[in-house]
Formats: sequence, structure tokens, C-alpha cells
Amino acid sequence: MYFIIVHKKLQETERIYMGLIDYTKEPHSDIAFIDMKSFYASVECVKRGLHPLTTSLCVMSRSDNSSGLILAASPTFKKVFGKSNVGRSRDLPFDIETGRFSYEKARRQNIPITREYVRYIEDWAAKTFIVPPRMALYIEENLKIQNVLKNFASDKEIYPYSIDEGFVDLTEALDYFIKDKNISRHEKLDTVCSKIQNEIWKTTGVFSTVGMSNANPLLAKLALDNEAKKTKNMRANWSYRDVESKVWNIQNLTDFWGIGERTAKRLRKLYIYSVKDLANSDPDRLKQEFGIIGVQLWFHANGVDESNLSKPYTPESKGIGNSQILPRNYTKQYEIELVLREMAEQVAIRLRRIHKKATVVVIHIGFSYEENKKSINASMKVDPTQSTDELTEHVLRLFRSKYIGGAVRNIGIRYDKLTDEGYGIFSIFDDVKAIEKRENLDRAIDTIRDRFGYLAVQKANSLMEGSRVKERSKLIGGHCGGMDGMI
Repeated sequence: MYFIIVHKKLQETERIYMGLIDYTKEPHSDIAFIDMKSFYASVECVKRGLHPLTTSLCVMSRSDNSSGLILAASPTFKKVFGKSNVGRSRDLPFDIETGRFSYEKARRQNIPITREYVRYIEDWAAKTFIVPPRMALYIEENLKIQNVLKNFASDKEIYPYSIDEGFVDLTEALDYFIKDKNISRHEKLDTVCSKIQNEIWKTTGVFSTVGMSNANPLLAKLALDNEAKKTKNMRANWSYRDVESKVWNIQNLTDFWGIGERTAKRLRKLYIYSVKDLANSDPDRLKQEFGIIGVQLWFHANGVDESNLSKPYTPESKGIGNSQILPRNYTKQYEIELVLREMAEQVAIRLRRIHKKATVVVIHIGFSYEENKKSINASMKVDPTQSTDELTEHVLRLFRSKYIGGAVRNIGIRYDKLTDEGYGIFSIFDDVKAIEKRENLDRAIDTIRDRFGYLAVQKANSLMEGSRVKERSKLIGGHCGGMDGMI
């Protein structure tokens, strides 16, 4: 999805007042929020010569996980099987290997079982494509989309946000592409967005949905989520004049930008059950309950957003980590510790690359679904370090203090409370020369791997059964990056 921003200009609009807000004094921008429709799944459909909107296809990461993690699904797959992008194969009403209806799964989920429903599921299962992810391909297609956007804005006006979303400043775009001064900016925005949709489709075969606004990014995003996805042309425009009729008509608080279930629960305690209730509540009371975030929610409910998209917010990094789902249940402690060693080293390398030291080590140990055991989440404070050996020792010590057996299926490691690498704590008993040698060795190995690849230097235990080094080195973003999904 992409935010497309055209500069702050007072629009051709009458003075609009709503309660305490004079909208003529608020920022006015021409904005489009573009969503690549089921991006991963759409790319896979296009590469197979299939229609992205009518084909039942699911992108499932199962090379590392026998239970199958659903990463993306086509609109038809979601409609037929009632599943979102994120889920497990065990939640599907059919067996992914045989395509046969799963009575056990249906009973577990209290799905009414009829002969017609069984036939319906099995017919669609036979026509459904289940494919592994190919992250390298999705990155390649994203670059094509970026090049399309460069036809509408300069490099400095494009702000990538993720693989299928980002910001683009189209300050001059509307008047450049449509010079007729008799056409409203509302109409110009719709026309330019239609051109962008068409260019993306012609270049990649991927369909896109656009939320637009002649006001601000918030209203564009709300237009996308609440209307554009339901329209024939997959576009919708929400501006200040639509706040009362459209924004306030959002009944479910969790459908509103920035409100999760926890926040919604706290709002309901204040007798706020809808966006309209939020917009007409007392902002002082909201500030008492939520702090400055409460005031922001009040403004957002009234359609006010003064975000400066030319300066994208970059969250402060408080730590780095990694996690992985194992290809099978690991029941032997030495195998679990082998993976922990490998991950401790991989994250330590990243720590050195950003020239930081960790003062807190965190581990997550998730057990097999069949174990029905609570996950292990533990942390410990350590002296500032970026040493592979020291961090590995801390990770193993923490694990051994908490693990009492059980089949492990996912593992996570995180180094928190980072400090500059120049900061250190030494005692009179420390061998400074030995510490320097260890640091120099770590950096030398890092240099070799940066030049020749991670596998250029391996430890002997990477050849042992249960090692994940070779497999993990082939992944992009934790998933398959190659072409093994083609049929």
C-alpha cells in the first residue's frame, strides 16, 4: 500500500465547522493510500498465468513448518474458506496434502457438516493452489512498482514503507498531469489515482485499491479500509465534509486507525462505544485516561490529522532479535541448544554491524502445539557486550535455567537495552588483551562473511543433525527467497 501526498493547499471548499473544529484552518492535502491487493498471492497468480481475483491461491510457508503458516491468500481463497492472510493449515477445513474434507477440523471448529458443504470444500480444494513463498520475487515486483511511482514523483518524494506500501509526495502531480483549472482537485485526484492503478496493473498484473482524500492521510486510510475495497473501481474519497456522515458511521472501534482491542476495552469503560461517541467525548477526560494519545484519538475521530509525511516517523530501536519456526519438533536438549547457539551468533553479528552492545538478553521458547505447554519467556541483565561467545553463554545459561523438557517448535532471541560499542565495564581481574583478541576475531570473521557469504566460515557443529545454519542462510525475511514455488 502507498500513501500519495500532494502538497498542503487550501482546497476549493466552503467553510466547514463541526463542534470546536474549523476545518478551513486544518491542513489540506490531496492524498491517495494505495493497497496492493493480496500482494504475495497476486504475484504468484500472475506468474502462473492465473487471474489474481478469481483464483483460489494461498502462499504458505511449510518448508520450515509442517503445520503450514499462511502468509497470504487471494480474495477468492479468503471468501471460499473464510480465512485471512495469517493462519495455519490446521485451521483449514481440508487436508492440504490430499484435498479431502477434514471432519476432525470441522468438529474442532464447530463447523456444521452437511453433504453439500463437504462437496463444496473438496471441489474448491481441488482447484486451490498452495505455494511456498518466494521473497526474492516479491522484492523484484516491488521494485517494478517503485519504478511506476517514479513516473509520478521524484526519488526524494517517494517514501517506501514496506514491500507493498509506502508514501509518495505528488505535490505537483495533479496540476502537471491535468492542467485544466476548471476541473476540481477532487476529480484530478481520482483521475491521477486511476492512472497509477492502471500503470501498476499493466506493469505487474497486480490490482490495487486506493483510498483518497483532499484533506489528510488519516481520511485516505479510512476511505481505503471502509469503502474503497467495496467499490467497483476500488477507489473512494473521504475528506473533511465526510467526517460526520462516514467517519462517525464506523461502529466498531477496532476498525478505526490506531485502536486495538485493549484500547477499545478502555474506551468502553468510559461509555465510548463508537467513533461518533469518541468524537463527541470530552478530550480532557481522554487525556486523563490515556495521556496525549487520548487527545490524538479525539482529533482523529474528528478527521483531523496533522502528520508531516515529508518526515516519516522512525521508531527508536531498543533492541534487535530473530526468531524461527523449526521444521520438526526438537525434543533433544543438545539440538535445541545447537539452534540457540546459531541464533545467538547471528544476532551478535547484527549487533556489531550497528556498533552496539547489549545489556539485556531475552529468549523465547515455544512448544509444539500438541504439548499444550506455556511458552518460556525469560530475560537477564548482562554487562555490555557484543561478543558472540559471551552472548551465546548468556543465552544458554538462561535457557538451561528455565527448560525442563518438552518438544520445542519455535525459538526467539533478542538483545535489548543497547549501548554504544565504546562503552564497557571491566574489573581488575579481566584479561584486557584476551578481550581485544576475541573482539578482533569476531570482526575478522564478520568481514570474511560480508565478502564471501555467511557460509564462508562455519563451526563444526553446523554439520550436525538439527543445525539450521544452511537452511536459514537461504531465506529472505525468514522465508524462501528462491524459485522453488514454480510449477
